[in-house]
Amino acid sequence: MSDTTQQNKDSRGVSRRRFIAGTSSIFGAMTLAGHVAAAAEQVVTAAGPIASGAHVPVLVIGTGYGGSVAALRLAQAGVDVQMIEMGMAWDTPGSDGKIFANTTSPDYRSYWLRTRTKQPLSNFLGFPIDKDVPLYTGILDAEEMGGIIVYQGRGVGGGSLVNGGMAVTPKRENFGAILPSVDADEMYGTYYPRANAGLGVGTVDPTWFESADCYQYARVGRKQAQRSGFPFVFVPDVYDWDYMEQEAAGTVPKSALAGEILYGNNYGKKSLQKTYLAQAAVTGKVTISPLHKVTSVSPAAAGGYTVVIDQLNTTGGTTATKTVTADRVFFAAGSVGTSKLLVKLKATGALPSLNSEIGQGWGDNGNVMCGRANHLWDPTGALQASIPCGGIDNWTAGGAFAEVAPLPTGIETYASFYLSITKNPNRAQFSWNAATNSVDLNWQTAWKQPAIDMAKSIFDKINAKEGTIYRTDLFGVYKIWGDHLTYHPLGGAVLNKATDNYGRLQGYSGLYVIDGSLIPGNTSVNPFVTITALAERNIETIIATDL
Repeated sequence: MSDTTQQNKDSRGVSRRRFIAGTSSIFGAMTLAGHVAAAAEQVVTAAGPIASGAHVPVLVIGTGYGGSVAALRLAQAGVDVQMIEMGMAWDTPGSDGKIFANTTSPDYRSYWLRTRTKQPLSNFLGFPIDKDVPLYTGILDAEEMGGIIVYQGRGVGGGSLVNGGMAVTPKRENFGAILPSVDADEMYGTYYPRANAGLGVGTVDPTWFESADCYQYARVGRKQAQRSGFPFVFVPDVYDWDYMEQEAAGTVPKSALAGEILYGNNYGKKSLQKTYLAQAAVTGKVTISPLHKVTSVSPAAAGGYTVVIDQLNTTGGTTATKTVTADRVFFAAGSVGTSKLLVKLKATGALPSLNSEIGQGWGDNGNVMCGRANHLWDPTGALQASIPCGGIDNWTAGGAFAEVAPLPTGIETYASFYLSITKNPNRAQFSWNAATNSVDLNWQTAWKQPAIDMAKSIFDKINAKEGTIYRTDLFGVYKIWGDHLTYHPLGGAVLNKATDNYGRLQGYSGLYVIDGSLIPGNTSVNPFVTITALAERNIETIIATDL
């Protein structure tokens, strides 16, 4: 039995509902849908934004997985924490009464400082689907650099706001290639379980799955994978599966069954606002400043670090520049954000003693997308849950793990759609461009070819077995592969290279990295559980030895 299969079996050993109910005790006496969400809002608004001239014990740059873990555990240890978040709080409904925009109707809330959408699927049924939108500090950043589009969440909760919530622990046999300097026994015995509990991970009820209209697409994907000899596995997620069943029954407002995913999820998904950040709010020791962007970190004359922060308005303009002092700084702005900031700080002399590993080892987690055209007797369903729950595992034989992904268009497409994670070996580096006063990434689109070849190890075989073809209308005109993007940026400040083995930046006491930039380019599955578990491991040691 594979580790993934065993994990799925273990997570169903107690009932799925009991698993979720058990983890909810971590959140105190609050319910995930109500008071926890309210607490997440309180942590943003209680003390107001950070003031210029402030002196704080700990400043955390970013509110994604690593930053949220660090803030919670430091607060529980009695430390006051200030979190700086470039995006918005996402705690106020728009004119439609909802906080987040729908995937099929992008509006001003959808994109970070773009005037035209940049959707992962650029075309549908042969027609381009991107459209003009007002300039706004929206939730999804489609950052174009070095021949790749990197999708990132912008707001309190980071990437947890915009991902599909697929909470996958890598097979143990693959872990040595993911984080070679980390003790696997500790990770699988302590930190992966801690992360899964803290994130509220659960698995779809297999019995309900078999009859749910909204997962017809996944059942078709399973049937076709198994007929070609590939293992299909149920994939854990942080979506509230009980809520989804109620959506299907029509007893609660629809969320996953309304196609919400790309630009946020209004009800059912347990983003960090409802888990780690909600717990942090309860401590009373964490304050978040949204629409604030760190531009400089440098040693302060009297000790600690001088941090320069721009306060932004909702069109990206700077309304104030603040200078604060922090005894310790945690870089948690995500793989791209942290790497770009550190490369800049080293090159411009703010942190000149950072070592030569800064900016190295960046990868795309081997992401590549494709669609297949099924026969008319294999409809995938007009109603599709936007939360994936299954995958095709060909990692050992072919270097690919493929999510059976939704196309929540509201019409029957007879299409199967996939996001593959592959063992693509190519790594890029960030570097300072003095001429443009910016950071470049040297990724090349041609470096996606190994990912395509690995994905083809699955889908060429399925097409041959089923007598089907690839869709050519999703990523342009007559273009089969979505090889222009990644949802899973990793690396740039690699553990035990740019930092020590617990994320302490080489050359500077009191500076830490605690996000996906520590992981060298690939996790073999969706990365956020590994990012969370590694943060749990690192912050435990940092608290015990540095504070």
